[in-house]
Amino acid sequence: MFDSLSSKLDNAFKTLKGQGQITEVNVATTVKEIRRALIDADVNYKVAKEVTDKIKEEALGRKVLIAVKPGQLLTKIVQEELTALMGGSQSDINLQGSPNIILIAGLQGSGKTTFSGKLANYLKKQGRQVMLTACDVYRPAAIDQLKVLGEQTGVEVYTEPENKSPVEIAKNAIRYAKENGKATVIIDTAGRLAVDEAMMNEIEALKIAVQPQETLFVVDSMTGQDAVNTAKTFNDRLDFNGIVLTKLDGDTRGGAALSIKTVVDKPIKFISAGEKMEALELFYPDRMSQRILGMGDVVSLVEKAQQTFDEEETRKLQKKIKKNQFDLEDFLSQLQQIKKMGNIKDLMGMIPGMSKAMKNIDVDDDSFKPIEAIIRSMTPKERNMPEIINGSRKKRIAKGSGTSVQEVNNLLKQFADMRKMMKAMNKMGGKRAMSAMNMFGK
Repeated sequence: MFDSLSSKLDNAFKTLKGQGQITEVNVATTVKEIRRALIDADVNYKVAKEVTDKIKEEALGRKVLIAVKPGQLLTKIVQEELTALMGGSQSDINLQGSPNIILIAGLQGSGKTTFSGKLANYLKKQGRQVMLTACDVYRPAAIDQLKVLGEQTGVEVYTEPENKSPVEIAKNAIRYAKENGKATVIIDTAGRLAVDEAMMNEIEALKIAVQPQETLFVVDSMTGQDAVNTAKTFNDRLDFNGIVLTKLDGDTRGGAALSIKTVVDKPIKFISAGEKMEALELFYPDRMSQRILGMGDVVSLVEKAQQTFDEEETRKLQKKIKKNQFDLEDFLSQLQQIKKMGNIKDLMGMIPGMSKAMKNIDVDDDSFKPIEAIIRSMTPKERNMPEIINGSRKKRIAKGSGTSVQEVNNLLKQFADMRKMMKAMNKMGGKRAMSAMNMFGK
């Protein structure tokens, strides 16, 4: 996410490294590089100029403590300005109304239907009775896709024959929701082009008919500045409440996320990366600016962990760690939990300093497959007591997992080192040790 922008901003700050103080010359040079980085990321030129002018003004006008280096100061100022550029603070979704109606709009191929499923899953986990409504009558595959997503998330999907109008289907769905105690109705609409007048008239009529508490506009973040321009066109017609940025796991330059709030004057409410139903986050401008600048985002990482890890299983694991009984079966279980949290490289980028270290390393869910295959090729006794795995056992495990004896040795060594670390942390005692061991599970 934003790898190219992060790298270019980091290079811009290098101009100030080793400098003893802020001067008009070194700030001007750095700001010029920052502006170039933003424009290369497909940020609107006017927006890029405005924000870098503010950065320059702040840097030259702020009194600097002797303890603060110029590079650190400018990084802090850039983080503050990027946060303000993206909205300043997190904007909640409106869940008032009975039933609460959420209308989803967007371009063809923006990930709108997938987002509808993710949002249903997100709200269901909050304890809400949710219903999905299929109003894309032009693409039968969209209705089928919504049904599949409904099955995956355990959410009911309301459908009607394709020859009915979306307005009629939506009205009937809301009536059904009231009769059946559904607190939230998510209406998935047909993808449309901003230039398609007939389709734009239809989505306007749909909004007027159902009077949604929230109208969310879904944007493919990989389309950059084009997405911002399209959002403005839609907002002029729909006056939507918020924006959803999808496909942030792709080759995202960042222009949409950084420009859209200023151009459209509507908040980004959600961001989405990947196809997994759990891959949906509330948008926090301050956290995103920290990620862009390579500062990490530990708060979001912990929140993801809390949503994913089972509390009862975590308590059992803590007891096993205290008794030095953590085994390869537990390790395999933890890998499965981590994979549910989302894109692995993005998760590692949330750890301060890791985004730079991971810049040229390709890490994805497939990276865990050899490890999983090795552990699954072990007997229950071997998983519980890895120290009994001798040469002949290693050969059998390697053959069964399609790996090499060297890879089996590497895993066993890494696991032994992990156990030693856990044992040492146990000796520390108290809350400090447990909080360090269970950052993901607490």
